[in-house]
Amino acid sequence: MKCVLISGTNRNYIWLVYALEKSSKSIVAFNVGRRTNKTLSRVLDTLKLSEAKMIFTDKLKNYRYLIEEKLHSVKRFGTNHIERKNLTLRTHLKRLNRRTICFSKSLIVLISILKIYFWI
Repeated sequence: MKCVLISGTNRNYIWLVYALEKSSKSIVAFNVGRRTNKTLSRVLDTLKLSEAKMIFTDKLKNYRYLIEEKLHSVKRFGTNHIERKNLTLRTHLKRLNRRTICFSKSLIVLISILKIYFWI
């Protein structure tokens, strides 16, 4: 998960939430929106429908309310692959980089570029 700035003001931060399959390192689902439980729950609903056996997360409080305890695991090394993917995303897509002038002015353009990047 990461925050992305859409337009020039600091109030327009958008949250990119995505799930990564551990074995193949492919993106299973993603969502872009405000930093709320609703944005996060859309990706988690996809994981629940696919009957995920374990969901590894960081220590964000929102996960405790949205993921069952038997599926949820917060381990020190459980998020290595997703953190590596975050770095790769920032390297490949400059619009996701921190403090850059290459931001997206439109949410639709950002979502379209992410769909192309993740699923092609």
